[in-house]
Amino acid sequence: MGRGLRRLIPAVACCWLAAGLAGCDYTTREAAIVAPVDPPGGDPVQEPTDVKYYPSDEPVRMGLEQYNRGNYGIAQRYFKDAVEKSPKDVTAWVGLAASYDRIRRFDLADQAYASAIRLGGETVQILNDQGYSLMLRGNLSGARKKFEKAYSLDPGNPVIANNLELLNGSRKFIERPPNNQP
Repeated sequence: MGRGLRRLIPAVACCWLAAGLAGCDYTTREAAIVAPVDPPGGDPVQEPTDVKYYPSDEPVRMGLEQYNRGNYGIAQRYFKDAVEKSPKDVTAWVGLAASYDRIRRFDLADQAYASAIRLGGETVQILNDQGYSLMLRGNLSGARKKFEKAYSLDPGNPVIANNLELLNGSRKFIERPPNNQP
């Protein structure tokens, strides 16, 4: 019996100690929760729900993400939302135009490029994108003019140089149907 009692006493002591500590922990947590006191005169910080509108680049960010994934139709919807919310955002207009190019809505792409040029002028990016748009349509001479103008503004730009090389390659390998011979 002496041996069993020796084992029982430490076990009971541990249980009492654990129960006591658990009670202290609960009391400590309860004591730490204090209700905040409202400052006199109301809260000077404005809640986000109180703001009627604040511009966000979320539609542009999502449009770029979808465009880079190859989801051009979805990208077009995000960019369209962006230009409706912020009509002076050149990046949104250029993204919208590029998306329209990829879904072969060249008429709408031209309108978006025109809006971007009105806002930011003929930048290297816009000229390059317009050249690529014209190349997609098969207007190789128009594309060359846009690429050369962009290249004159930024001769070290590898994207423009690559597009010019691509254009040169497309002129060398023009395909015609077999029955369309002179």
